[in-house]
Amino acid sequence: MTLTTPDHAPDAGPVFERLEPLTGKVASTAPAMTVAEATAAVDRAAAAFPEWSQTKPIERRRLLLRAADLLEKRGPDLQRLLTSEVAATGRAIGHNMAIGANNLREAASVCTRINGEVIPSNLPGVFTMSIRRPLGVTLGIAPWNGTISLSTRSVAMPLACGNTTVMRGSELSPATHLLIGEVFAEAGFPEGVVNVVVNAPENGPDIVRALVAHPSVRHVNFTGSSKVGRIVAALAGEHLKPVLLELGGKNSMIVLRDADLDQAVSAATMGSFLYQGQICMTTGRILVEAPVADEFARRLAERTATLRVGDPRLGEVDLTCLIGEEQAVRVKELIDDAVSRGATLLTGGGRDGTFIQPAVLDHVDAGMRIYTEETFGPAACITRVDSAEEALAIANDTAYGLAGSIFTSDITLALEMAGRWESANVHINGSTFAVESHVPYGGVKDSGYGRFGGAGTINEFTYLQTVTINRDQHFPL
Repeated sequence: MTLTTPDHAPDAGPVFERLEPLTGKVASTAPAMTVAEATAAVDRAAAAFPEWSQTKPIERRRLLLRAADLLEKRGPDLQRLLTSEVAATGRAIGHNMAIGANNLREAASVCTRINGEVIPSNLPGVFTMSIRRPLGVTLGIAPWNGTISLSTRSVAMPLACGNTTVMRGSELSPATHLLIGEVFAEAGFPEGVVNVVVNAPENGPDIVRALVAHPSVRHVNFTGSSKVGRIVAALAGEHLKPVLLELGGKNSMIVLRDADLDQAVSAATMGSFLYQGQICMTTGRILVEAPVADEFARRLAERTATLRVGDPRLGEVDLTCLIGEEQAVRVKELIDDAVSRGATLLTGGGRDGTFIQPAVLDHVDAGMRIYTEETFGPAACITRVDSAEEALAIANDTAYGLAGSIFTSDITLALEMAGRWESANVHINGSTFAVESHVPYGGVKDSGYGRFGGAGTINEFTYLQTVTINRDQHFPL
């Protein structure tokens, strides 16, 4: 589907239904696009590239800013869809909307900062330049969580750099991703510049393979699990295509004995339970120095017990259900495994269908699955430590390297520890959940490579071309 010509309306061919995680009723009906339709979207993007790549920066900026304004105006429609398709709370939707619009505005600011350089030559009469050029068609594979923020992120900077784009939307939030595509069309992006592909779940692997393999696709960005990220990276590698991966995390929050416990408890609550814990930045481990562990655990359990859980359409809630029953069952299994192996369940942990009551587990250790596995659910896990060094060793004892936070009054110590932390993002006296559109964000280790955010992202979505001007050269042959 090219969003300036919606030639595959739901009544024009096969469709699939997305069911509400809240009720099991139909949330949306979307086109079940075929491999041929997906590759046709790439063809349209390729056809649009020569003209779009020559569009003046001020025009690209105007369109991106217009898209940001329209995205905000479509807030009520997006809220309705997000509540139905992915069971998002009002607070989560508002946060997601703000980041999504900021992604577009930040990309707009970059349009006139795509710079090159003049390089001194050792040859007489040679003037050498290095110029950044757009790559061509970029493919962004967007997830269902962070439905707005991560989908706009997948296309905003590529567009700013002069690329045309294909966004493969999630089968768990197809109508939301199609609506985001409509925003770009309404903003006035030319035919073929922004394309959205959605598909039935069973067709996903074939669609992704075809999109990555398409000769016109020059770059792939993917946000999702490390398991699928490896598959995408391997596919891209087969075709010698660069890929930007932002993957999973098992993020640690360290609370030292001199920490402000009120601030630490607030950060742990948000980091563990925002989006029901279903985000890559979720606080997966809370490593607390022994002298303050009892008090911290008590306060966190009390705070967690006050959180409101329910259907956001029926009243104000803090948490709602998980993305599906399969995920809820898995989270419950992780909680039960921890308890069976010696963890203390301080509050929550019950399951009712897709709902999990937010849980606080104390005395979590390396013998429990939840210590190692990315939980992707509302479970705050406390591990007690004897020192800052032990806390850092545990924080680094993971395959992931996405985010970490440390609460302490000793900023010098925190900075020193950050330098030895195998994490791409470290927040001092802040939550693991922290991201701004203009700040580089990505992972190391199994959390991926490459960076979204800020002017540095220009390097991800352009290539360097060397151009020389030669005068009165002597050629030896």
